Amino acid sequence: MAPGLNTPLTQWCRGLCLDLPDSTADQPFGPDSWAFRVRGRVFALLTVVPQLSPHPLVNLKATPGEVPLLIRDHDLVLPGWHMNKKHWISVVLAPELDRALAADLIEESYDHVVVKLPRHPTKRSRMAQIPGATPASFSR
Repeated sequence: MAPGLNTPLTQWCRGLCLDLPDSTADQPFGPDSWAFRVRGRVFALLTVVPQLSPHPLVNLKATPGEVPLLIRDHDLVLPGWHMNKKHWISVVLAPELDRALAADLIEESYDHVVVKLPRHPTKRSRMAQIPGATPASFSR
């Protein structure tokens, strides 16, 4: 894990994300970030952006109508870094962070993604669950 991501707050954030049902983590952008997914869809991105903050941050999905209010009302909530600013926020993981707020925002981000997932797994997601499966395994 990158040094900037190995802090008590980032470990706490990572633990919260991974405690959510069916969540997984990977590093598609290298060792300086963690993407947290539910059934393949990203709900949180934990990263280090020195030009934005000396502290790590986590990008989270939010309701478009709430994004400007969260940014206005909380100093540690910023527009989503490298994300669609209408749907994403960045939460700075500084020592003074309100952990209850951050936990709520992580759960809400997860819920935003889960509600848009298809009710039934696709062939591709079912294949991922079966070792050695190929598309031919599911054809009629």
